[in-house]
Amino acid sequence: MKHMGSKTIETDRLILRKFNLGDANNMFTNWANDDEVTKYLTWPAHKSVEESEKIIGMWIKDYDSQNFYQWCIELKQTGEAIGGISVVNIKEDIRSVEVGYCIGRKYWGQGITSEAFGALITFFFEEVQVNRIEARHDINNPNSGRVMEKCGLIKEGVQKQGLKNNNGINDSVIYGLVRDDWKQN
Repeated sequence: MKHMGSKTIETDRLILRKFNLGDANNMFTNWANDDEVTKYLTWPAHKSVEESEKIIGMWIKDYDSQNFYQWCIELKQTGEAIGGISVVNIKEDIRSVEVGYCIGRKYWGQGITSEAFGALITFFFEEVQVNRIEARHDINNPNSGRVMEKCGLIKEGVQKQGLKNNNGINDSVIYGLVRDDWKQN
């Protein structure tokens, strides 16, 4: 893989970019403090803007690494940070990345997450030269699976009790897309 870090990527409605400390208030307000948003995630809802600042501060340090991928999802129209999308696991030996995402509740159902994920799929296949992109979701969160399907990922199966999140241990639905299948579309 040709790692290049969290470079800025633009779509029709979005700018995917590195987080900065100025995003902490939007992060806290728009998604990180919402128990409904974090319900199926592995990290608990933030209790304060300072907690969001601390997380962003850690990411800023990690941006020095070319194999660290953590983007802020910014709405072009408003300049507002409305979510995040990142690589949560890298398997160098098979040239694979696993993507995870989170977006504020008031932005659900607008195709924003699919737009962001779709742009990253192109970036990872064309520029980073990955061979496989995967994602997974809690079986009780089918809306996340619809995002994956909309982006061309294929449901590969269910891993029984393979995921621990804020709801405990649950079944995980796994989706994947390999370069050869992506090229054919």
